[in-house]
Amino acid sequence: MITIVLVVLVVLLVCAVALASASVRVLREYERGVVFRLGRVMDQRGPGLVLLIPAIDRLVRATLRTVTLRIPAQEVITRDNVPVRVTAVTYYRVIDPIRSVVEVEDVLSATMQIAQTTLRSVLGKAELDTLLAERERLNESLQQIIDEQTEPWGVKVTIVEIKDVEIPERMQHALARQAEAERNRRAKVINAEGEFQAAAKLAEAAAVIEPNPVTLQLRTLQALTEMSANQGSTIVFPLELMRALPGLSTNGVRAPLALERQTPAVGSDQLVLRGWAP
Repeated sequence: MITIVLVVLVVLLVCAVALASASVRVLREYERGVVFRLGRVMDQRGPGLVLLIPAIDRLVRATLRTVTLRIPAQEVITRDNVPVRVTAVTYYRVIDPIRSVVEVEDVLSATMQIAQTTLRSVLGKAELDTLLAERERLNESLQQIIDEQTEPWGVKVTIVEIKDVEIPERMQHALARQAEAERNRRAKVINAEGEFQAAAKLAEAAAVIEPNPVTLQLRTLQALTEMSANQGSTIVFPLELMRALPGLSTNGVRAPLALERQTPAVGSDQLVLRGWAP
């Protein structure tokens, strides 16, 4: 008789422990629990100790922490028909645990699929230069579109970042040639602007020299001095230019005038004019 009583007590104790374990839940600070009673949503509970009715209530956990979702590499053809491989990362968190449990079967999988399709759709409408240079604007557009589609699920998408853009090797060579051509174009434009500014300054200088012919003669002699720096050089000038030099007459000249740079024995350089005068 005592044995039967002990067995009954042990069975009752085991049943009590099983019921207690089935009716008590402990939720962490970042967790919330959605309670279903006979299939109907009752309320949201947590964090801390949560009591349930055994065999009647069922609790589904939902985390409120930000989840990092890595979007695998997607094959995208840009608007200008350039194939690229793009990887991205999405950060989201659950702001309404009840809707995240009731409205969608798997929040993680659903958000992943939405992020992949949106990434291909948005980047397919952008050109390659836009994808490389305006990444922040594309990130904002992706974040806005994904957030609008996941908002009915009680999910808030906070950040979407494009990580890597892989371009085929043949396209990299084409981009390098394009960049080189662009640099050459800029160099030619800068050179043309320099020539234009130099011409403008020369026009101003000519306006200053025009009323003073002696100034032109001084500049001619200065040019002769600079050109005679090379050892053993002979400089031939047009006849019209020599007419501007003082003290020289070119009437009746039969041969072109020449300037020779000679080095006297004393060691000082001098510039000698060789020609004919009447």
